[in-house]
Amino acid sequence: MFYMFFISVFFSMTMYPHPNSGLAHLSILVLLLSLLLPLSLPSRAPPHQLPVHLPSLVPHAPLPLSRSSFSSQTQLDFTTHCNASCYHKGAQESRREHLTEQLAFETLYADGSRTLTTVDVADEDNYEGTISPAIQPPTRGRRVTSRHRRQKRQIYGADGRFNIRGDHFLLDYPFSTAVRISTGCTGVLVSRLHVLTAAHCVHDGKDYVKGARKLRVGFLTPPYINGTKPSQTPTKKPLVRWVRVKRTRVPKGWIQGPQEVSMDFDYALLELRWPHRRPFMRLSVAPSSDDLAGKRIHFSGFDSDRPGELVYRFCPVEDESNDLIYQHCDARPGASGSGVYGRVWDTALERWERKVIGIFSGHQWLEIDGENRDYNVAVRFTPLKFAQICYWVHGNRVDCSQD
Repeated sequence: MFYMFFISVFFSMTMYPHPNSGLAHLSILVLLLSLLLPLSLPSRAPPHQLPVHLPSLVPHAPLPLSRSSFSSQTQLDFTTHCNASCYHKGAQESRREHLTEQLAFETLYADGSRTLTTVDVADEDNYEGTISPAIQPPTRGRRVTSRHRRQKRQIYGADGRFNIRGDHFLLDYPFSTAVRISTGCTGVLVSRLHVLTAAHCVHDGKDYVKGARKLRVGFLTPPYINGTKPSQTPTKKPLVRWVRVKRTRVPKGWIQGPQEVSMDFDYALLELRWPHRRPFMRLSVAPSSDDLAGKRIHFSGFDSDRPGELVYRFCPVEDESNDLIYQHCDARPGASGSGVYGRVWDTALERWERKVIGIFSGHQWLEIDGENRDYNVAVRFTPLKFAQICYWVHGNRVDCSQD
């Protein structure tokens, strides 16, 4: 099926070239060849991949909060700034001191009511050994020598994004797991009832955005499913079927924290009012980039500069901190909340599997040793974040005891 996708992508970009794709046809062939490489994966697990100890969250009884006023505006173009001290914070003592506070979470219900759930971490002593060692600051970012030259950049060089066209591809895994969020972002299906997205798509750190009052999730639906024959609608864009959200969960680490800290917790889980019937993606603790097949990540989203289109991209991981994945995957506002996935070795199935290892957040400027470097970044699923999200999905600790 993926070979058919490559051919479709080539012809769709040839017949419908994007106006900003400079080296279109030459770069397409290179990109397609690169995409074919992961199809020939090694049959063995990475030799240096170690088992991950998964901690458990012990939730306390929810505490009622005042109703949300939904006073904030959605900020789709999310950009933060970070220096060396903020880059290394994940490995420092502040990480442990505020651990349980950051993992507490708010629950927003459809009627506007809220609760706060505080948590303890079981086996915290064992977890200490799973914190990643200090990672050196990125060295391959885009250099900017003056603050006055800073611009919000999310496209690096030639645009390497692909529009997913063709009804059979839109409904095929993994593209079918991408959904729209009514506030203008993207989400990824992670169960029959749950969608992961970026926290800033529903909450600005102080209050919920106006669109979260009646939050909905949109499923792309080819026109022929609504009674129109495919031959009659060759150029029509997919339709969207909207489903209401029953409740939303946001980590306390995102709420009321400084931006350079809160970006590490830029994720939220939406629970649908009704279950869907589409395939969904499994989650995984983010491994080191060395343990990803091809050291590459992938994600599909609804970029604002290509309205109505599902856009796919892939790129190598440039660097990683304890909480963020630094990369130069081309993206525009609207792609925030996309599920970032890679091919991860599944020890139970003994094969490589696509799994969501993070959520695309936005753009970050890093100031290291007097030099400014810019990246597109994704929130990285650490063992604790995985345990928190897993608890949100399953509602108990037992089903989250293993990946």
